[in-house]
Amino acid sequence: MKAVRFSKFGHPLKVVELVEEPDAALESGQVRIEVLATPINPSDVLTLSGQYGSLPKLPAVPGNEGVGRVVEVKDTSAVKVGDLVFLPLGAGTWRTHLVAPAEGLVTVPPDTDLKQASMLFVNPPTADILLREFGALKAGDWVLQNAANSAVGRYLITLAKQAGYKTLNVVRREELAKELTELGADVVLTDTDDLPERVKAATGGAKVRLAIDAVGGDSTRRLGDSLATGGTVVNYGVMSGKGPKLSAAATIFKDITLRGFWLVLWLKRAPREQQQEMFGRLAKLVADGTLKTAVEGTFTLDAIQEALARSMEGGRGGKVLLTPNGPV
Repeated sequence: MKAVRFSKFGHPLKVVELVEEPDAALESGQVRIEVLATPINPSDVLTLSGQYGSLPKLPAVPGNEGVGRVVEVKDTSAVKVGDLVFLPLGAGTWRTHLVAPAEGLVTVPPDTDLKQASMLFVNPPTADILLREFGALKAGDWVLQNAANSAVGRYLITLAKQAGYKTLNVVRREELAKELTELGADVVLTDTDDLPERVKAATGGAKVRLAIDAVGGDSTRRLGDSLATGGTVVNYGVMSGKGPKLSAAATIFKDITLRGFWLVLWLKRAPREQQQEMFGRLAKLVADGTLKTAVEGTFTLDAIQEALARSMEGGRGGKVLLTPNGPV
């Protein structure tokens, strides 16, 4: 078995190594899973650098989600050899094989694109919760977001369209407008200091009360300045490397609230039934092709350095996936 491992925190390209590990013997109720596809998410890069909110005990194998095929079972009928399953969340998925308890494994719906399915457990629920739990939105309401070209941003556009919400999508590159509009974005704007005026013009002066922020710094401030009195900015990332901030005009005169969101905390707090409902609903949308995001490229574990470097570059056309056992 091959696995990506890191024994210290630091620059991702300097701390990862590809190692050979012995196959662990199965205990009763366990299965061995051949990993088919697993993404490189921003949270993985932050974990490698030691900057994430929850860090593993070292040495560790990165990777939080993916899909695989059951290749061995022991004393269980919960799944069978050949079943395609979602990998357990946070299982250290950047490896060719992993061992997991059979109970709790969720099978992938038939005819689902496995690359898309491998990205189900982090970004789609983030987009879904950001839309559902931070404002009493109703059909026709506007939602403002930056980093609209990100995986979360793209999922949010689709989910908002399904719910009847309109989206204002802020990007750094004007050439992204056509692609996002074809995906369902109502308005695409570049992230410049006159954003509040352009939001007002694009919406005809509508009261926009929810903004979703993945960038931080001055980009957060521009979102806050674009909202109506009493609005909320929800920050879930700091792609700029700077913490989120609001202007005095937004906080004092417009009563704008800044909140944070971390999926890990939500999963710890939400009842299991609520989580099952959400993941089941999102899995169906991935299976029927409603929810999808672009894939920049796929890499074997032998090319982990190249894969990581590509995942950290700007201007990518989509997600970077690892396919530890070859093409999917």
